[in-house]
Amino acid sequence: MCGIFGIQGHAEAANLAYLGLHALQHRGQESAGIVSAQDGRLHAHRQLGLVADAFSAETLSGLPGSAAMGHVRYATTGGHGLANAQPFTVEYAGGPLSIAHNGNLVNAQALRDELSAAGAVFQSDSDTEVLLHLVAQARGSSLEERLGEALLRVQGAYSLLLLAPDRMVAMRDPHGLRPLVLGRVRDAWVFASETTALDLIEATYVRELEPGEMVTVVPGGGPFSRRPLPAVPPARCVFEQVYFARPDATLFGQSAYAVRKRLGAQLAKEHPAQADVVIAVPDSGVPAAMGYAQGAGLPYEVGLIRSHYVGRTFIEPQQAIRHFGVKLKLAAVREVLAGRRVVVVDDSIVRGTTSRKIVKMLKDAGAAEVHLRISSPPTRWPCFYGIDTPSRQELIAATHGVNEIARYVTADSLGYLSVEGMLEAVRGEGYCTACFTGKYVAGLPGEPAALRALGG
Repeated sequence: MCGIFGIQGHAEAANLAYLGLHALQHRGQESAGIVSAQDGRLHAHRQLGLVADAFSAETLSGLPGSAAMGHVRYATTGGHGLANAQPFTVEYAGGPLSIAHNGNLVNAQALRDELSAAGAVFQSDSDTEVLLHLVAQARGSSLEERLGEALLRVQGAYSLLLLAPDRMVAMRDPHGLRPLVLGRVRDAWVFASETTALDLIEATYVRELEPGEMVTVVPGGGPFSRRPLPAVPPARCVFEQVYFARPDATLFGQSAYAVRKRLGAQLAKEHPAQADVVIAVPDSGVPAAMGYAQGAGLPYEVGLIRSHYVGRTFIEPQQAIRHFGVKLKLAAVREVLAGRRVVVVDDSIVRGTTSRKIVKMLKDAGAAEVHLRISSPPTRWPCFYGIDTPSRQELIAATHGVNEIARYVTADSLGYLSVEGMLEAVRGEGYCTACFTGKYVAGLPGEPAALRALGG
C-alpha cells in the first residue's frame, strides 16, 4: 500500500505535493519522493524516511514548475533501498516520464523476465519499473495510447500517476481495487489516493475516478476521460474501509469513519458480551469500538493510550522487558480497567502475537475479564494486491479455529465479524474480500514464492 498525489496547474505545485503527501503519510513510511515539471524537464527528489525528513525548503525550491506529483512508499514488492523509492523517472523515445504507483502487479516477475530477455535493464526490483519499460516499448502515438497498450499486459491492482512535461495522466485498474480521487484547488486539478490530501490543501472534492478510467490534465485544460481497457466487475478493497484509509477520508463514496462505526455496531449484534466497558486498540480500532459500545449499550472509554512518538529505531534495554515493543507503543489505563469486564475492539488479527500481548497488558492492569472483538472476519489468506500480509502459514486464522485463537491470545472470549456482516456494514457490492475468503479477483502470482505464501 502506498500513497500518491499529483497536481497540475498551480504555481506552488511542489509545495502542495509536499502537503498532500503529509496527509497520506499513513499509507507509507519507508520513503517519499516528488517530481515536478518545468520547461520540458522533470526535476526529482526522493529519500528514505518520512515526508518531513525527506524534504526541506531548499529541496522543494529545487522542484520548480506548475505540475508535480509525489509518492509515499509502503513496500509490498521489491527491496527497501532508495533504488525502489518512487516516483521513478526515465528518458525514453517520447521524452522524460515519471510514474508513481499504488498497488501490486501479480504478473510483474513474468513480465520482468520477458523484458530482461529482450535487453531491458532494470535499476530496481520494483514492479512499478516494469510498467515504465512496458510504456517505453509500446507503439502508441501518445502517452495515453502507450499506457493503455502497456496495461493490457498486466494483472493486479494499480492506481497510477504519470507525469510528462506537457501532461499528467491518472489511471485506476479495471476492478478499482485501490482508491484514487479527483479534486480542484482554484484553477489546478488534483489527484490523490484519499480525500484527506484534498482537505489539507483546501481543494474541492470533485469525484472518484471510476474503475478502469484514465484521466488526463494538461496545462490550462480540464480533465479528459477515457477507458482504454475492457470492463470487468468492480472489486474495491474492503480492507481500505476496515483499516487502511484514514478515518476522515471519503472512500468509495462513503465516510470511512461512518463505515467503521457500522462495522462495530454489527459486531455488537453478532458477538455481544457481558461486560462493563468497551475500549479500542488505538488508533485504527477507535471508530469500530465506538460503534460497538453504542450498539451494545455499554460505556466507551479510553483504556489504551498510544504513543505517537515511536521512532523507526529505538534502544532496547539490556535487561529484557517482556512485551517491550507493544509497551513502547501502548499503555494501559489502570483506572479504566481495574476490576472491570472489558471488551477490547481491534480491526484484525494477523499472527496473533500482538493481540496476545495486548490482552496480557489489560489483565496486568487489573481487568477482571477481557473479551476480544474483531471488526473484520478472520484473515485467512495473504493479499497480493498491495497489502503486505504474511504467508498463509503465518496467518493464525488459516490454521486455527476461533476457540483455539482465543486460548492462544488468553482472551476470555473472541468474536470476529462475519463476512456477511462486514459487507452489510460497508453497504455495497463489488468489494474484494480475498484476504478473508481466498477469492482472488485480479489474478495470482505464478512464481514459487507466491505459491509458498498460499501454502502450495
